[in-house]
Amino acid sequence: MTHDRIDCNPKIMFGKPVIKGTRITVEQLLRKMAGGMSFDDILRDHPHLSLDDLYAAIAFAADYLAQEDVIFAHEQRQ
Repeated sequence: MTHDRIDCNPKIMFGKPVIKGTRITVEQLLRKMAGGMSFDDILRDHPHLSLDDLYAAIAFAADYLAQEDVIFAHEQRQ
């Protein structure tokens, strides 16, 4: 899936996914959300971002995780 608002460039933030035209990583935004910040709080802290940028960060993370292999450990009962 393509992500028009996300850029991965080895010359910017060591290649971590960022919002295009910024040095704000997808990880930074997700951590803010996970820490309880509302979208309004994040947009207030980063006025050059848009709501669509935040949705793009979430979509990128979801697509990334959808490609991960999941291994289930089976516990043996004794």
